[in-house]
Amino acid sequence: MTDANLFDELMMRRAFELARRGLGFVEPNPVVGAIVVDSSGTVVGEGWHQKYGGPHAEVHALAQSGAKATGATLYVTLEPCCHFGKTPPCSRAIIAAGIHRVVIGIRDPNPRVDGGGIEELRNAGIAVEIGLLEHDAKRLVAPFVNLITQRRPWFHGKWAMTLDGKIATRSGHSKWITNEASRAVVHQLRGRMDAILVGIGTAIADDPALTARPAGPRIATRIVVDSLARLPIESQLVQTVSEAPVLVFTTEAAPVDRCLRLRNAGVEVLTIDSDCDRKPDLNRVAQELGCRRFTNVLVEGGGQMLGAFFDKSLIDEVHTFIAPILIGGFDAPSPLAGLGLELMADCSRIDQPVVEMLDGDLYIHGPLRRAR
Repeated sequence: MTDANLFDELMMRRAFELARRGLGFVEPNPVVGAIVVDSSGTVVGEGWHQKYGGPHAEVHALAQSGAKATGATLYVTLEPCCHFGKTPPCSRAIIAAGIHRVVIGIRDPNPRVDGGGIEELRNAGIAVEIGLLEHDAKRLVAPFVNLITQRRPWFHGKWAMTLDGKIATRSGHSKWITNEASRAVVHQLRGRMDAILVGIGTAIADDPALTARPAGPRIATRIVVDSLARLPIESQLVQTVSEAPVLVFTTEAAPVDRCLRLRNAGVEVLTIDSDCDRKPDLNRVAQELGCRRFTNVLVEGGGQMLGAFFDKSLIDEVHTFIAPILIGGFDAPSPLAGLGLELMADCSRIDQPVVEMLDGDLYIHGPLRRAR
């Protein structure tokens, strides 16, 4: 690998770092980072997409570089847009700035772009290179791509467990398995989600608030999958509905008076088709959330709900917090119930897992790569 290639990679990795600053602020748009480097190899402008509806990363980087953008190279994690949306096309801003070369992480799958920005830049005589650190670039915008192509959110499966794989004791006691550092990371996750989802069993047993403390850039909708609309009026979720929305997915089997009581308390109750187990069809749940343009949804449990999502291949990314403690017990629950897999060859695997130590707890996270 030449020095020039190494420099290009260094600049693109810096652009990834910038892009991540937009997590939680820009959805349903993608996070994007951009860097302008002049002919001497000096960084003269940096930018990232900072908020939904605001200027894109390229515009921020070009504004910072000013006249120094003429003849420079632009590194950007995602293909520049070429259409008028909430902001003017970035492709035209790049051309007007006199950029000489553009290095792009990945092509934008949005049908309104999808190669159009690249074509416009090349037609203006700009050298365009695509696919630098493509795998990392795809990982960065995977939730956005999933929403565009699959029309459903990116589901994050989260659980805390002991070293022997238990999420509670045999009596159901689970507070607290992990330490304060792990719980702080969970609240950071919640703060950048569009929604946080649990099953009715967890909602009743734990009475969670499902809010981020301290608050993050987003206020997540709290979702309960609840076949019979059993969510108690006195629950924390219902009592705090003025602070953050609550959505209950139920079925036609739910008593009308229970649904009405929840609606009167400010809860949105949505009746959807049931599956073969007479529970809300999770594929329908995913479709509904996709229609609402939810990009990231945190599935917090319990084991039955996480297992049901796993069985339907709906978990896209995993966040596992492992405490160095042991519980034991045949009847102590594990994170993924449901049917599970029959063959090891069918196992899902975390793609390039990130492993962190949190004051003694182990935090493993990353997107799932499913067996073909």
